[in-house]
Amino acid sequence: MTASDTKTVGQRVKELRRTAGMSQSDLAAAMGRSESWVSQVERGVQPVERLSVLQALADALNVPVRDLRPDAAAPVEEAEPEEQTKSNDLDGLRVALTGHPALGSLFQQPLTEPTPSLADFRHQVDEAWTLVHASSYAALSDHIAKLLPSIETAVRHAPAGDRMELHALRAKAYQVAAASFTRQDQADAAWVAADRALQAAELAGQPLEVVASLFRMAHAFMRQQHMDQAEQAAQSAAAVMGPRTETPACPPEELSLFGAMNLVLAVINAREGNRGRTHEHIERARGVAARLGEDRNDFDTEFGPTNVEIHAVSTAVELGDAGLALEVAKHVDASGLSPERQSRFLLDVARAHAQRRHVGEATAALMEAETLAPEQIHDHHLAREVIRDLIQLSDPRVPESLRNLAERSAVI
Repeated sequence: MTASDTKTVGQRVKELRRTAGMSQSDLAAAMGRSESWVSQVERGVQPVERLSVLQALADALNVPVRDLRPDAAAPVEEAEPEEQTKSNDLDGLRVALTGHPALGSLFQQPLTEPTPSLADFRHQVDEAWTLVHASSYAALSDHIAKLLPSIETAVRHAPAGDRMELHALRAKAYQVAAASFTRQDQADAAWVAADRALQAAELAGQPLEVVASLFRMAHAFMRQQHMDQAEQAAQSAAAVMGPRTETPACPPEELSLFGAMNLVLAVINAREGNRGRTHEHIERARGVAARLGEDRNDFDTEFGPTNVEIHAVSTAVELGDAGLALEVAKHVDASGLSPERQSRFLLDVARAHAQRRHVGEATAALMEAETLAPEQIHDHHLAREVIRDLIQLSDPRVPESLRNLAERSAVI
């Protein structure tokens, strides 16, 4: 073994960065990470186990991935765009979000069909959230692409006594859209939807719905790698709600939102490589969940003790603490949550196993997740990353089940 082979990944990153004439800030910007994350990688504080992260580092430094880790497998050749025949499940919804939602109403055009009742709109919004929690995005797109123009038109023609509730339902509908776009990696559309939700919630006089809209907005910013904006959205809400939740009479719905915001802040800090603040927010969320004493679904956040532990697994994976993630996961029973939450939990378990190079266990977790929510596993960027990592780890003897999953996900 040569002296070069004994170097750590962090030492190689530091040398290659300097050779490229890049500062830590330059590399952080190229990676979509914080400067402190780069510093921690170079000092060996932040482990880099996932091959997808190694590949991203190599791309940013303009070197082969094996210059960072000599034992890394050759990169997986991804399918060409024209070979990826899957259409985007939310194309119809994206079109519905474009332009003014009810332009004809501004020109006093007569209504061409009867306006649904408030009860009908309530049912349609509830149905939309059911589809989100099932990760049924193709069906959701058709459903909400019709709902949004209808409710936008209705709120402009409704009697004054109905408008407040219509605004509240409109906020919930746009939150559905924001959550879906974020999970389908369309963060720009998610941002637009979350902003419209926020405005509608304020017109409805519903401050907690405003906070719920900020929750969706923070997720959109995270997906865009705008961590400072994500943290601002989440922290601004947490700062206002924190003192209110300290009173014994604080309603459970408000506690749920505060807990959910702390989970968002935990994820943000985990992606920034800040262990201390990540664990601080997880512990705060645990305390809130303990006060609630049960899994709830206020504002469709699914906040409760189980979701806190799911986030503890997810943030441990983000920090490279695969052992901790798998230890916490042993005690999680997510069967009472939605298919989306169960599937995402299994995806994080798979990511943790991949960090430990457990190809069989990771593949099994992904297959179970696919059974629960196939659209999420086929389309989620993290699922695609871990599938590529597993193929690289198992090359040249890629298990048939893993190869088939990669084909269904258009990874190869």
